[in-house]
Amino acid sequence: MRMENIRNFCIIAHIDHGKSTLADRLLEITHTLSERELQDQVLDDMDLEREKGITIKSHAIQMDYAYQGKTYKFNLIDTPGHVDFSYEVSRAIASCEGAILVVDATQGIQAQTISNLYLAINHDLDIIPVINKIDMDAAMVDDVKDQIVDLIGCDPNDILPVSAKTGVGVEAVLEAIVNRVKPPKGDPEAPLQALIFDSVFNSFRGIIAYFKVVNGTIRTGDKVKFVNTGREYDADEVGILRLKMVPKNSISAGDVGYIISGVKESSEVKVGDTITHVVNPCNKAIAGFEDVKPMVFAGLYPVDADEYEDLRSSLEKLKLNDASLSFEPESSLALGFGFRCGFLGLLHMEIIQERLFREFDMDVINTVPNVSYKVYTTKGEMVEVHNPSGLPEPTMIDHIEEPVITAQIITKSEYLGAIMKLCIDKRGILKNQVFIASDRVEITFRMPLSEIVFDFYDKLKSISRGYASFDYFMDGYQPAKLIKLDILLNGEMVDALSSLIHFDHAYDFGRKMCEKLKELIPRQQFDIAIQAAIGSKIIARETVKAVRKDVTAKCYGGDISRKRKLLEKQKKGKKRMRQIGQVEVPQQAFLAVLKMD
Repeated sequence: MRMENIRNFCIIAHIDHGKSTLADRLLEITHTLSERELQDQVLDDMDLEREKGITIKSHAIQMDYAYQGKTYKFNLIDTPGHVDFSYEVSRAIASCEGAILVVDATQGIQAQTISNLYLAINHDLDIIPVINKIDMDAAMVDDVKDQIVDLIGCDPNDILPVSAKTGVGVEAVLEAIVNRVKPPKGDPEAPLQALIFDSVFNSFRGIIAYFKVVNGTIRTGDKVKFVNTGREYDADEVGILRLKMVPKNSISAGDVGYIISGVKESSEVKVGDTITHVVNPCNKAIAGFEDVKPMVFAGLYPVDADEYEDLRSSLEKLKLNDASLSFEPESSLALGFGFRCGFLGLLHMEIIQERLFREFDMDVINTVPNVSYKVYTTKGEMVEVHNPSGLPEPTMIDHIEEPVITAQIITKSEYLGAIMKLCIDKRGILKNQVFIASDRVEITFRMPLSEIVFDFYDKLKSISRGYASFDYFMDGYQPAKLIKLDILLNGEMVDALSSLIHFDHAYDFGRKMCEKLKELIPRQQFDIAIQAAIGSKIIARETVKAVRKDVTAKCYGGDISRKRKLLEKQKKGKKRMRQIGQVEVPQQAFLAVLKMD
């Protein structure tokens, strides 16, 4: 097919604005799927995506569309909407020439809408604005139209009203893709240059890489080379992505497809790498994608120490499918050997943990999540600390800097006061406040990343009854008064429960930790002292009382000294037991810290 008949585009929007439903209608109208294959959220092929009703992975699929006597080839990428999966969106945008910007007619423009739109504009994509859910009773089509015009400065007539659920107006979207999105550039006769934008592990066929051909043509049986790793392979199979993979003899410039070349090692395939021919290679690699910077760090440890190597291979396979995951080995006194993993947020961490369990049958314990700090020593050195146990001695520390974010929150004006209080309590500084409409306001705060890691998003949603939307990006580092808070059980420090925390919050956090652990740690034959400490100073304490046998039950009356003698004997036994007794900390204790109010 000629390149002017190819269109590569993605669908971008805030979470739950109808991206996947619109993709379903596009596939239905272009007859890409048979009636038997059609179902809701057809591109969301993970059980987790269906259960939670969110898109976690970007999904590529090819459609054919007949328009004015010509057949056009559409390559669609459906993207996630949640801020924790923004790296998926950025990769999809870099692989396309156009974007359908979907805005919910009942909710209007949200924070993630703006964030994804700016990403698309920076990559010079053609934007097709679409207002979805016009069939709803609460739809505010004219108001939302005004918001979109203010945001991107387009003609109001260019905005397409659509109901993805009923199919109204979807045909106009397909026509707009033909007329408004530019075809890909490239030369099918030039040396091969193909950009890998995703990959997946198949236990029978090895690693399958998804790519977009920028220049040249790739054919089945070609000898190809991955530029970054320098490895050479035979292209055993190349093809296009429908609902299932469809083998083809060749794929040319401007098109999207997959390659199976018998790669078994996950380290040999990297998202953002360039594929070229061995015989006639390209001069330079394509400038892939920016390396993602993890926001939240947590330790993942196998429940059974013997499963350490299984956990490593599971993480490597998962990293193929989720390039934003990063990990390195570490060890803990309490939990043994495991991995320090970097995530883009708490939802991302939860999804990774769930996928490890479902896809690889790996049951893991995770430690308290924290962010990465820059510690400057008295010798003038800078140390990056991801884990509280890696903190130098207090006498060696000159000062600590913590990462800061700029947070954009869009909400109804009636919730403005409560949301501002929440942000200020989290050490935020108000930067800007703009009324988008009479009852909608956008506020911008600069606040420490560590303050939004735990429960900020949940609290924001509950305060605003689900109306507030939240988006953030990194904004450098600032000096902070941070201290290491340790948890001791019977005088023994549990390094997996240690955390770096701001001085002002340390006392409250330590007290809550002790109270929570008291509820969760089962009673033993001896008293268990749970203490929160800063250095050598104990700031909070709770005691789990011993399970006590009534040794005086056999004494009927008689002298009190007989009873006292039995109790003293019991006390000595308990003391000896406590010296050699081990305290068992259940897995819920490590997770409970995340759910503290």
